[in-house]
Amino acid sequence: MEIYLIEVLLGLVTGFILALTGAGGTIIAVPLLMFSLHLTVAEAAPIGLLAVGLSSAIGALLAFKQKRVRYRAASLIAVTGALTAPVGIWVAQQLPNAPLTLLFASVLMYVAAHMFLQSLHENEKDARILAAPPCRLDDISGRLIWTFPCFRALALAGTSAGFLSGLLGVGGGFVIVPTLSKATNLAMQSILATSLAIVALISMTGVISAIAMGALNWSIAIPFCVATIVGMLIGRVFADRFAGPRLRQGFAILVGCVALIMVTKVIWTAIF
Repeated sequence: MEIYLIEVLLGLVTGFILALTGAGGTIIAVPLLMFSLHLTVAEAAPIGLLAVGLSSAIGALLAFKQKRVRYRAASLIAVTGALTAPVGIWVAQQLPNAPLTLLFASVLMYVAAHMFLQSLHENEKDARILAAPPCRLDDISGRLIWTFPCFRALALAGTSAGFLSGLLGVGGGFVIVPTLSKATNLAMQSILATSLAIVALISMTGVISAIAMGALNWSIAIPFCVATIVGMLIGRVFADRFAGPRLRQGFAILVGCVALIMVTKVIWTAIF
């Protein structure tokens, strides 16, 4: 019963953070599972991936009703990501926990630095002008103009996001959002909505692969994921009150500290 309560509490915390910080908040799910339940990265990743997929799917459905999702771009990135997500899961099952933990900590450091720097300029107007991005909107139809450079940029983003999704149990939003920002001239609301749809599709592919490989612990996954969804719905009520650069900076610092703890734990274990 005590372990079950811990799983539910972890899910509630993950969902609440997700609602306040966006899709990137789910990156904290795997470290929480590792620290609290003493799981390895390979054991925690599929559980985190399921939580990422379910929560992103809910957000994507809401955005789809508002017609913000670019479903053609989302489909291309998701298909390429679906091809590499199973590879990432397989690699995670083969690697020792120590190097995989260090890799995860490196990704956390990157996300923390990117989120912190982004939050510093959140209230400033972006003075940069993106000259001829690979994927541009047609002025008449409002749809993306498909060219080979556009196809290549989006396919590469899907490949990277899919592999990291399977390997570490993260959604890959930290890869997809910057790529869409640089490769397209879409509005940020459309980019975030499309990213949610992509993350949901890629994550579900990874989850299916994890189930096929017997790598998903259902006794932990079910209560954790249900609690994550509940926590997200609760967090949405308070999201407008707490949203802002300070919140993102605080979350970035938290993610950075978690990464340092993970590195310290690996080094300590190796020495002693």
